[in-house]
Amino acid sequence: MKKPILTLFAFAILYSANAQNITPTATIEFLSEDLSRIIQKNATVEVIAEGFQFTEGPLWIEKEKMLLFSDVPANTIYKWTEEKGKEVYLKPGGYTGAKERGGFMGPNGLLLSPDGKLWICQHGDRRIAEMDAPLSKPNESYSTVVDSFDGKKLNSPNDLILSKAGDLYFTDPSYGLASDAEKEIDYQGVYKMSPTGDVTLLLDSIDQPNGIAIFPNQKTLLVSNSDPVKKKWYAYDLAKDGSVTSGKVFHDASDASEPGLCDGFKIDKKGNVFASGPGGIWIFNQSGDLLGKIKLEGASAANCTLSPDGKTLYITAEQYLLKMKMR
Repeated sequence: MKKPILTLFAFAILYSANAQNITPTATIEFLSEDLSRIIQKNATVEVIAEGFQFTEGPLWIEKEKMLLFSDVPANTIYKWTEEKGKEVYLKPGGYTGAKERGGFMGPNGLLLSPDGKLWICQHGDRRIAEMDAPLSKPNESYSTVVDSFDGKKLNSPNDLILSKAGDLYFTDPSYGLASDAEKEIDYQGVYKMSPTGDVTLLLDSIDQPNGIAIFPNQKTLLVSNSDPVKKKWYAYDLAKDGSVTSGKVFHDASDASEPGLCDGFKIDKKGNVFASGPGGIWIFNQSGDLLGKIKLEGASAANCTLSPDGKTLYITAEQYLLKMKMR
């Protein structure tokens, strides 16, 4: 069913820019001793870049020793390195049209393709696109990976993940649409695209599907719902053909009073989940037990990613890019 446009922009309202420009601070809440094996008791969160509109989609590129991340309203992909800090990497990154438009039209989730190309969830262009250039030499030329289902244009692809079998899973909420009248699909879906390009609708029951990832055993798909009322993460069994079955609530944060929604997340090699949620980053084990939180004051977390060695966590939070050292 279609959602009124005011409901669609609840995302933008809840994740509004930090008008007071207060540098965010963080405290770590240990709810289980298991968390102390992941994060040191005296760990600190550092602001490493700022001055953005709304940051999202962090992706560490080990070969280039750089972090890529999106500034969605600014229609820009930035890169961050230890040597130079933040730099514009790609603009336009999510909307390449000539007609001016506002809102969340820029890039969001980022991913490396099997052949090492950058894949981008482009809100404004309503597709997942591939950058037609090497990572070290970005340009604004794109090829479409997927932009439609059943002959209808997607809403605004938000996040994406590849399975080891080569299937692409992605979420398609409505946050990038300028108005409800633009919708060609009546629901916000979760989809699978096979290596041969066949697109299958997996789920149409989540109000605003957002973050998505697969556990290391390749048996469970995790999806967040960024609806402001149903603040939940859902887990689905993955069948051998890549379809989903036996959905259940992985964790319910609907009663949380802190600002923020269930947004992007990452899963480490041991199956621990680092998920942006109300008040900061929620950390779960593979069973959905809450181990603790990285509680942010002054900004709402939107997404995060880990370095390949698992020793650094990067967090995108409104105007800021944050970093925390792990064990």
